[in-house]
Order: sequence, then C-alpha cells, then structure tokens
Amino acid sequence: MRLIARLDVKNEWVIKGIQLEGLRKVGDPLELAQRYYEQGVQEIVFMDAVASHYDRSNLFHIIERACRSVFVPIAIGGGLRTLDDVSRALDAGADKVIVNSAAVRDIRFVSDVARRFGSQCIVGSIEAKRLPAGGWGVYVDNGREPTGLAVLDWVAQLEDAGVGEILLTSVDQEGTRRGFDNDLVEAVHRSTSRPVIVSGGYGEPAHLRSLLGRVRPNAVAFAAVLHYNKASVADLHALLAEGMGETA
Repeated sequence: MRLIARLDVKNEWVIKGIQLEGLRKVGDPLELAQRYYEQGVQEIVFMDAVASHYDRSNLFHIIERACRSVFVPIAIGGGLRTLDDVSRALDAGADKVIVNSAAVRDIRFVSDVARRFGSQCIVGSIEAKRLPAGGWGVYVDNGREPTGLAVLDWVAQLEDAGVGEILLTSVDQEGTRRGFDNDLVEAVHRSTSRPVIVSGGYGEPAHLRSLLGRVRPNAVAFAAVLHYNKASVADLHALLAEGMGETA
C-alpha cells in the first residue's frame, strides 16, 4: 500500500482548505515535495487547483524542477485537456497524468491517452459527494459543479476507457480531518479491478484503522496532516503497515 503526498497548488503555492473551499497558503511546492521525498513518501501528486479557471495546467515548470531531486513517481493533474498537454506533462518528468473534467466532457479522451501513452500513466480523478437520495455523485471544478453522473457508473466507464488507476476524493470529508468516507471507498474498491487511491479526511490514527478494517485500497494520499505537521511520514508508514497486518 503506497503512501502518497498530495500537493494542491495555486499560483506557485501549496494550498489547503476544507471541502476544497477556503483555501490558504501552506508552503512552497518544491520545498514540500523535497521534504516528503526525503522523509520516505512513495509517490507525490501535484494538482493544479485553479486550472479549471484558465483551461490549462500551470505546473509543468514545477514538475521539471521537482524531478531534478525527487526520485519517486510524480503525478500531475489539473488542466490537462489534450494529448499535447499529456505529452508536455510526461516530457516535464511526470510519470502519470490525472484527468477529471476532460474525461467528463469526453470519455474518448481517456481512451486516446491510454492508447498513445499506455494505461499505466493515466489516473482517473473522481471528486465524489454524497447525494440526498443515497449514493454519490461525480463533481468537477474542485467539487463545485455536479455532472449528473453516479460515482459507481463513472468508475465503470473510466475502467472501460482504459484508466490505470482511480484517485478517489471525498469532497464531503476532504480537509475536515474527520475521517474517510469508508462506505464510498469500499463501494468503489469493490466495483473496480483498478488500483484505488484514497484521498480526503484523515485526521488521526483511528481514521486509518477504521478504513483498513473494512477495505484495503492500493494507496492513501495525505495532505493537511503532513502540511501542518500533525503526523510524520514515518507515523503514517507505521499505521499503514499495521493495517496491512490486520486486513485480509
């Protein structure tokens, strides 16, 4: 089970909020990436938090610089709309690209990326919110815009289109440090053969124990607890190892 550091970037700064709103600056993305790499994270995700406003990614130069001294897989998301965008991201040094809005607009984009670059390099990002009638809906634009898609149906479409992994973010729990949406994670994990990366909600060891007592995702992405020094990478590795021993 991989331990991933997630860095949401806006205007050259890593930012953090609650439920993807009320964002505040927390540090320099290159400094944080270097720190987490040296502490032992196994992967780093860079997400452009404002790409939807500009319809492009602004992270290529950051990825290029990070790759000079960070030697774990790097994924980049936000504002990747075309095959040329994906090519630029990979040329900058990213190992994977993360797509959300572009896939919702045209699922064929996922298939095109998978055919040209391989499924191993494309991650389908899902921003999920609980629906009043039950289940979860797919959102875009940092959880602001509903798509009308049901999460489990969308997972199946992404898998059929060729994504290599699913990045699952619970908008309801993201940044709250109140725990993961275990029901959501379990439902998605059981519905797909693709690796699932869980993001959103960790605040204390009990949250991870609760999640891993029900389901074993392929990776967990952490943000606020690392940025605010609420937990160390070593602490999180120990919890993940403990959970691996408890869950079949």
